[in-house]
Amino acid sequence: MADNPIDGQVLLLTAAKASVPPSRLPALVERAQALLEGDLERYRRSHERVYAAADREAFLVDEGHWERLGERMGVDDRERSAIQRAHEEQFRRIGRHTDRKAEFESSLEIREPVLVGVGEREPAEESAQHGQ
Repeated sequence: MADNPIDGQVLLLTAAKASVPPSRLPALVERAQALLEGDLERYRRSHERVYAAADREAFLVDEGHWERLGERMGVDDRERSAIQRAHEEQFRRIGRHTDRKAEFESSLEIREPVLVGVGEREPAEESAQHGQ
């Protein structure tokens, strides 16, 4: 399985705002990632890919996607919302880091972002993401 497409700092930020215990969020995001990873080729064929890197890809999907995925996962609304929020926060962060903030923000008005891990992260990237 590829690494989680959500950075540790984003998980911490999301956990602080989510209505699920911070210790639960990483496991929920990993469960979602397992499903998303299995559907990667479908996302590539059927949805707009707005970002691609060695470790993750970002797609824009129709509203309601996260509700359907939450049903597949068997999670409640709070858990689904926390997972969705983590993807949205990571999407915004990518927009800021790629000078596409306005584009990414406006896309959130009509669609939902989905990030899928696609490869193993390099150890240097992993260390940088954890502030080491």
